[in-house]
Amino acid sequence: MKILANDGIDAAGKKLLEDAGFEVDTNHIPQEELAEKLQAYDAVTVRSATKIRQALLDVCPNIKAIGRGGVGMDNIDVDYARSKGIAVINTPAASSLSVGELVFAHLLNGVRFLYDSNRKMPVEGNTNFAGLKKAYAKGVELRGKTLGVVGFGRIGRETAKVALGLGMDVIYTDLFDGPTSLSLTFTGGVQVDLPVKQVAFEEVLKQSDFITLHVPFLDKPAIGKEEFTLLKDGVGLVNAARGGVIDELELIKALDSGKVSFAALDVFDNEPTPRQEILSHSRISLTPHIGAATNEAQERIGIELATLLIDALKK
Repeated sequence: MKILANDGIDAAGKKLLEDAGFEVDTNHIPQEELAEKLQAYDAVTVRSATKIRQALLDVCPNIKAIGRGGVGMDNIDVDYARSKGIAVINTPAASSLSVGELVFAHLLNGVRFLYDSNRKMPVEGNTNFAGLKKAYAKGVELRGKTLGVVGFGRIGRETAKVALGLGMDVIYTDLFDGPTSLSLTFTGGVQVDLPVKQVAFEEVLKQSDFITLHVPFLDKPAIGKEEFTLLKDGVGLVNAARGGVIDELELIKALDSGKVSFAALDVFDNEPTPRQEILSHSRISLTPHIGAATNEAQERIGIELATLLIDALKK
């Protein structure tokens, strides 16, 4: 059997597939050529770049399995594929820690103005050093502050663990009942259970000093015009989930008014061409959708994806 890893796969995952007897092609095929060239494969793996829609599946009856390296599958018509007997799998656990750490890279960045300092120091560092020092003199510590987590799945929980390790209080909201504590493992194997509290979504908005979102985009933003009015003044927001989960136009208004002190975005409404007013805003910390882009996460994704594909294709 032949597998097309159209958006790449870690070498460890590729080796697992080859050792199991599969031929793996990592050459990228452009979206517009997939209808023709996917005919030569039995399975395909993608990340966020390649789209596997109904029209493509209709002309590729040879496809037996689709693998998504990552969590979200909004670039795949999952229900339709499964209705045709195609196995559709993803790797929800592999990138959780990497995304959680990126959230805190942004939070630490935000509370000490690093995102803006790094923009201005090359331009004003020699002529306005004292002025910049004064401008960034009112940083805050994360310890003792409240982190609100919207969506308490694997990524939300890993993010919460980082917060607890830094001495933050954690509240969260989720559609399902969740835990009252999380277990942290420290150097030497010492385990400590630390409390977390599940509350209503509105309470997360009202009580949190910082909010991080870990939910899919549904029919409207999780934080839109009405939700912005409920936020604590000076809150910091992080979206490393999906573009559209925060209403970007309302976010700009909230940043300009001071309702939101800073925002951090790893995902955007219009990927791969975000709004210019988002890219240039002085209170937004930016990364180009790199939540899972660590060596460790990519290896875990490759291994998990390969293992699940082998199981699906051997059946």
